Amino acid sequence: MVLALTILQVLVCIALIAVVLLQSGKSAGLSGSIAGGAEVFFGKKKGMDEFLGKLTKILGGIFFVLTLVIAILQ
Repeated sequence: MVLALTILQVLVCIALIAVVLLQSGKSAGLSGSIAGGAEVFFGKKKGMDEFLGKLTKILGGIFFVLTLVIAILQ
């Protein structure tokens, strides 16, 4: 049981790392804020960033719960 949960936790961890790396930076300096404002104004990448943000929260919660369950079982 613990082995299966540990394997699941490793898979969730890899997915979480990938999702975080796919997100665009929030603070890229003055030029990044100007370009970022233009992207939001014209509707570019906003939907993908929101989706990746929600996916990060979900995967983080799953990782947290799996960590607690594995700690309790051991």
